[in-house]
Amino acid sequence: MTLRPDSTPSQRRRSFSVDLSAVSLAGTLRRSTGALFVLAAGLLLGPGCNSGGEPDSSGASEPAGREMGGGFADVNTVKHDPLEIPSDAPTILFLGDSITAGLHLPVDQAFPAAVQRQAFASGRAFHIVNAGVSGDTTRGGLNRLPLLLKNTQPDAVVVELGANDGLRGQSLKSIDENLREIVVLCREAGAKVLLLQMNVPTNLGEYAEDFAEIYMKICEDLDVFVAPSFLDGVGGIPEMNLPDGMHPTPEGHERLAKNITRTLVSMMSEARPFKQGVR
Repeated sequence: MTLRPDSTPSQRRRSFSVDLSAVSLAGTLRRSTGALFVLAAGLLLGPGCNSGGEPDSSGASEPAGREMGGGFADVNTVKHDPLEIPSDAPTILFLGDSITAGLHLPVDQAFPAAVQRQAFASGRAFHIVNAGVSGDTTRGGLNRLPLLLKNTQPDAVVVELGANDGLRGQSLKSIDENLREIVVLCREAGAKVLLLQMNVPTNLGEYAEDFAEIYMKICEDLDVFVAPSFLDGVGGIPEMNLPDGMHPTPEGHERLAKNITRTLVSMMSEARPFKQGVR
């Protein structure tokens, strides 16, 4: 991995946007430390979610289909002041679908931005790159990942994928293989992994049970971190979701962030070795 030249004084403290446009700052996001990978399964998404816009040279694209009708969802939002993040703080890439992108909401209301704020409040500063694409699947995320890793050189990647696969009834074998390959690619880039557990509706019967087991099995086989409580307090709770019943409100995103921030901070602080190239 190429070492980043020393930053200028003006670069030593800057506030990074959490939007996908931050990926265009690839030169300032590169770090000499190894990448740290966070694997997150997504919330339940409708099969009609649109894909993101055309990718830029970094492999990321501006989240498309973010607005509901002619504008954002009619919900209360909180204005957040920019954070002063040191230039040498770790960078976390969030690879996901419409939940990561913050569908129907301003991107600073989505859970990646909330994770940044909550971690900052606890004394840990992270740069974040939001690479959420509405409607994305494990295969789509896998296809986008190499260029994102190359151009952002993250210290952490939060991957919030899998639910769209499950709702479309895709092969459990392919979901499992795609997630494992994502782990491998990130570890080859020097990454640790945090897997955020996801589920599909229980009325899918045995498929739903087997789907849920994928994440824990990967955790055991590949020795990765897992956060099984990602959806706690949000999934299936009407007041924490927008009228579509599938995408969180700003309060829902804050809760999602709360569910994973402590685990993420702990993982970022842990120096335990991981298995390079494990499949």
